[in-house]
Amino acid sequence: MLDQVTKFWVTLHIPMHYSISIVEGFFNLTHIRNPGVAFGLFARHESEYKVLFFVVISTIAIIAILSIFHQSPENKRAVRVGLILIFSGAVGNLIDRILYKEVIDFIDFFYKGSHWPAFNVADACITIGVSFMIYDLFFGYPKNPGVSSPPNEPVQD
Repeated sequence: MLDQVTKFWVTLHIPMHYSISIVEGFFNLTHIRNPGVAFGLFARHESEYKVLFFVVISTIAIIAILSIFHQSPENKRAVRVGLILIFSGAVGNLIDRILYKEVIDFIDFFYKGSHWPAFNVADACITIGVSFMIYDLFFGYPKNPGVSSPPNEPVQD
């Protein structure tokens, strides 16, 4: 919901390709549209089926995310939070693709002429969600949460 509200605000208050400086030399709100996927990939590729392809792929991904979520153990909180964030981001960008045939991006970080590709709240949710899942991969619970290690008790003779 936050993704759609922020995109609506940007659409109403910032003209296309216009920037509002938030932190001079580092962060702007810039209204752009991305007809491609992450980082503008395939943005210049012209096909009458491109939007349909992205909508179908997004829908399949959303169904897969829901399925994985429902199969994940409740004690895998980082995974479950990550999946919720990825799901919400995918839905936010899917709504844009259906309504506008492209995604509204506006968060623009840069430093000395080097720009990170503009993104939106949905993209941030997806990135943070993937980070949660990577965290769980390296620091999560043991594979057999029902098996506990024996307590450290002194050996008695």
